[in-house]
Amino acid sequence: MSEPSDILPTRQSMGGIAEQLTSIPLHFPADRRWVIAMTVASALLLLLMVSVVELFTRGVGIWGINIPVNWAFAIHNYVWWLGIGHAGTLISALLLLTGSEWRNSLNRFAETMTLFAVVCAGIYPILHLGRPWYVYWMFPYPATMGVWPQFRSPLEWDIWAVLTYLTVSLGFWYTGLIPDLAAARDRATRCGWQIFFGITALGWRGSARHWQRWQQAYRLTAGLAVPLVVSVHSEVSLLFAVGQIPGWHSTIFPPYFVLGAAFSGFAVVSIIAVSLRSWFGLKNLVTDDHLDVLGMVLLATGLMTGYGYVFEVFDAIYSGEPHEIQTLVDRFAGAYAWTYWGAVIFNFIPLQALWLRRVRRSGWMLLLISASVVVGMWLERYMILVTSLYRDFLVSSWSHFTPSFWDWSTYFGTIGLFLVPFLIAIRLVPMISIFESKELLHEEKEEHQHG
Repeated sequence: MSEPSDILPTRQSMGGIAEQLTSIPLHFPADRRWVIAMTVASALLLLLMVSVVELFTRGVGIWGINIPVNWAFAIHNYVWWLGIGHAGTLISALLLLTGSEWRNSLNRFAETMTLFAVVCAGIYPILHLGRPWYVYWMFPYPATMGVWPQFRSPLEWDIWAVLTYLTVSLGFWYTGLIPDLAAARDRATRCGWQIFFGITALGWRGSARHWQRWQQAYRLTAGLAVPLVVSVHSEVSLLFAVGQIPGWHSTIFPPYFVLGAAFSGFAVVSIIAVSLRSWFGLKNLVTDDHLDVLGMVLLATGLMTGYGYVFEVFDAIYSGEPHEIQTLVDRFAGAYAWTYWGAVIFNFIPLQALWLRRVRRSGWMLLLISASVVVGMWLERYMILVTSLYRDFLVSSWSHFTPSFWDWSTYFGTIGLFLVPFLIAIRLVPMISIFESKELLHEEKEEHQHG
């Protein structure tokens, strides 16, 4: 039995770890559960494609948007998906720089999650343009009229924030993957896999110079990624905070959004961690100690997000602004009070069970609590958006917002857009870092041998 201080069980061999992890992408045919999941995800992706075609054909009038709720599901789900995409880079980059070894079993699929969540977020600013075929106007291309993008527009901020974050996250993910691609190349028996892994491994041979250059590149990319985690979602929150709309015009928004993003992102990481370790029998690599740490991080970020809720109430009362106070009262008891109280209940009531160690170490309990957080954060974004917009300064312009069928179909379609490439990635690359797991196991064995 392993010592309590061990992150990985020391009884396993390092060669066994490589064999276990490379066997997942190299295994053929695919597991039946993977096929079923892929079928469901593909159906959702098809739903998105139909919704987008309908949108491009008939325009954004098929959505339930109106005046004053002219930002509805598009911005709501954009913020929600972008928040989910934050935890992957945060886990991997920040914990790499701080030397936290427990990240090794979680960072790969967390980074992969980030890539596809950001893609899901990134399509919304394009879809809600109304005339998305003019999206290239967002970029400084050499136009004959000398027209440049309007850099004071929050929409322009969205485009560059998402593109920058996606580019750095992709570079960070791929850099960390190179040694494992080489390991998969060396174990591949089929010609196609040998060619695929041989090309993507970039000629990696594991020499001392390769390792030195790789570590420099990996840490440099991590150093770039960490401030992006904060800056990207701060930019999104500034989009709200610079407006004069009651409920949005607050200095708490940048840290409030960043912490909320980390909260929802860690919840999705927990769901994926529990699912993958159960699916592929990875309990020796994603151990109960990893779940314990994830539970504590989820609890900590949840409590910090709860502080944001309290500060929002204080901010509205302290400001003395009638419209701010009216918006606050409306959130408590108005037409959309169910979103506020739903967010409070789903985000914070089940979360309190994580104070118990046995709950944090239970996969199923952590899975249920994380799913509750994901729903709660979706309701929170809905509440922030709609309850501030549907009653603006003019009583004559008050109007309710009801999502249309195409709002829902586009949203559920983006879940397919997330799942399909993620499931493909499971079949193509090792979902847990092989060399970092082996390095950690080697250090633990050395420590046991020499005390």
